Amino acid sequence: MDTLELFQRLSIALAIGLMIGLERGWQGRTEPEGERTAGLRTHALSGLLGGLWAAIAMRLQNSGGAVALGLAFAAFTGTIVIFRLREIIHEGTYGATTMVAAMLVFVLGAFAVVGDAQVAAGCGVAAAALLALKTVLHTWVARLTWEELRSGLVLLAMTFIMLPILPDRTIDPWDSLNPYAIWLMTILIAALSFAGYVAIKLTGDDRGILLTGIAGGLVSSTAVTLSLARLARENAAQEKLLIAGMVAAGATMMIRILAIVAILNSDMLVRLAAPLVSAAAVLVICALLFMRSARAPKEAHGSLEFRNPFDLSTVLQFGALLAAITVAAKLITSRVGQPGAFALAAVSGLADVDAIALSMARLSGNAISSVVATNAILIAVAVNTVAKAALSWVSGGAQVGRSMLGLSVLSVAGGFIALLAVHSI
Repeated sequence: MDTLELFQRLSIALAIGLMIGLERGWQGRTEPEGERTAGLRTHALSGLLGGLWAAIAMRLQNSGGAVALGLAFAAFTGTIVIFRLREIIHEGTYGATTMVAAMLVFVLGAFAVVGDAQVAAGCGVAAAALLALKTVLHTWVARLTWEELRSGLVLLAMTFIMLPILPDRTIDPWDSLNPYAIWLMTILIAALSFAGYVAIKLTGDDRGILLTGIAGGLVSSTAVTLSLARLARENAAQEKLLIAGMVAAGATMMIRILAIVAILNSDMLVRLAAPLVSAAAVLVICALLFMRSARAPKEAHGSLEFRNPFDLSTVLQFGALLAAITVAAKLITSRVGQPGAFALAAVSGLADVDAIALSMARLSGNAISSVVATNAILIAVAVNTVAKAALSWVSGGAQVGRSMLGLSVLSVAGGFIALLAVHSI
């Protein structure tokens, strides 16, 4: 390592200490000078100290450099522990965050010299962010329910325990069912749905029906439609506002499907983007128009309830549905061809769009052509959009149903026109 590179790496070590020290100093800014174990200067010097000891250890590779670095870290840690213990006794409090932060600064400073400097810098940013988010994280933990904690554990188990042990190959006679791929797509949908669930929990229904509809569309646009349609029946004065929320959920569903397909099969985006974005744009414009003409909202008259998307039964049901549709799509398209794929998409769209979209994105280019897969997804989205209008009619009454049906037809027509335009190019 030449002199210039060593200076660069030591600069990163110092920067890591300054970054974490700035956060620690800001947290203790109200304390009198000299009554903090480690603030801005101490953390900055700790990072530089770790970097210099690592540089010394590199020069002593043949003379126990690693041992020397380890002893330096032990001595540094012992010193920090002593000063922190004195501070705890003086204040009568408990807390190891400052001590751990100082130890981390020393280690990252050393790693910036002997290891990957970019990784060290990234870890430093992550550490500073975690320290700065203390209040937010503590508030979040206080509001966390057992069901939500269990959901996080289920996600971790699904991803790091179940997924690695599943065979990454087809196991059925029809060469269509890959357990690893099915489970990975199940995790993808559950995680995306959980994002909407968290958004609703954070914002709350009182932040606005439109925002709730958008967030709810990440979980289930059908559930949003049923919930808001029921509220519209009970609160006729807020009918237009609630319809705007239902329409926004439908638009979010379309963008969500586009994002899913982009992750799994980006080659389909060329044909799928224009019709879905056009159909969603029509719904967004309609939602804004209904919002503009709606009366100002009064007190909340109800609440949207969603099942936790990481509930184990929900995950298993979706996984089973996805596996069944994947096998059915492969069999039907191989024996019946395009009409069979389109019929399956129409039937699937009555209840769920995610499963058929995932199946078609995965089979596109292999079992079926990209054109057939794209058209099948569009059919499922169109059927689902009109089906939700029918559900709103049943749940919210004729007036709500007629409005939703008209808006759904406009959206489907907008998507169809965009599809024809893409074909003509």
